[in-house]
Amino acid sequence: MNKKNILILDGISGISLGQEIADAFNSLDTFTQYTAAEKLSRRPFYKPVAALNKAIQRQFYKKDFYKHPKISNNALKKLLNEKKPDFVLVIGFLYRFFDLQLIQQLKNEQGFKLYLYDTDSCNLFSNKRELVYFFTEELPLYDHIFSFSKTTTEFINNNHRLNASYFPFGANPITSTENTDKKHDVLFIGSADMRRIFLLEHLTEHQLCIYGSKWQRNNELISSRLKEKINYQSVWGDKLHSLLHQSKIILNITRSGFYGVETGVNLRIFETLAARGFLLTEYCSELNELFEIGQHIETYRDSEELRDKVNYYLKNDTQREKIALQGHQYFLEKYTWQQRIKELLDKF
Repeated sequence: MNKKNILILDGISGISLGQEIADAFNSLDTFTQYTAAEKLSRRPFYKPVAALNKAIQRQFYKKDFYKHPKISNNALKKLLNEKKPDFVLVIGFLYRFFDLQLIQQLKNEQGFKLYLYDTDSCNLFSNKRELVYFFTEELPLYDHIFSFSKTTTEFINNNHRLNASYFPFGANPITSTENTDKKHDVLFIGSADMRRIFLLEHLTEHQLCIYGSKWQRNNELISSRLKEKINYQSVWGDKLHSLLHQSKIILNITRSGFYGVETGVNLRIFETLAARGFLLTEYCSELNELFEIGQHIETYRDSEELRDKVNYYLKNDTQREKIALQGHQYFLEKYTWQQRIKELLDKF
């Protein structure tokens, strides 16, 4: 196992997911190096050249979608020559950063296996052209694809004849030495989406706390009562962890695209359980394979059930806290990153 040389190439380094996965590999005595794609040297005059190339591709080659890679070819070559990996595990995607043809060339020349941890494909469902590009141009490069979504895994295997496995998220335990008074009744963290707005409008009577981006774009559609609950900023790291500890109910609402394809086992679920939080999330069948609903987590299927369960669990502290504790204990047994990566290593 320790002879494997793994390079984590992180395409979504704005969050700590990729670094946590790299740390978990190293904790299992597997030599693993981490690189954030965003930090590599960019192509000269990237923005104007990208705009020009996009216009050329659309005008002369009639391409619906084109993404000019951010990172210089020399930076990618230098990285792979220095690291000399046996396996490259991509987190999220490559196409926004790298020339995909060069990736294929270097893969053939150096002989490394190329794997993907698909964490974000469902976020492309609202942009058909970009989704098609990702599925047809990038996914065929991979020797194997691990996806957070069971429905996406089945779609990739059945429709595109590629090698994909279902691999749900994990998390690191989230502890706190701060005051953990539950000052928020309900916490929601995420960017604006019409489904989220619709459901949150049913909870404005409570001490509801919302953090996230892009809510201003929807101000004309949001009631004044809901606007009062919104903090117009994204939160990560320590601030996120503090909010999880300070909230009675952590609410998970999947984006409309996720909801439409019946998937919803996102990272927030595992972060909540890692922090010993009480999770109330949208029901999807994938949850039944991972947790005991009503014992480890709670779910809702529509706005009426959401409102009823929020009211019930705010009045029943003992039951809410029991489920939160049981969920946390189950997380520690099954879903820490170290345990998840131990399982993943068997597939390398």
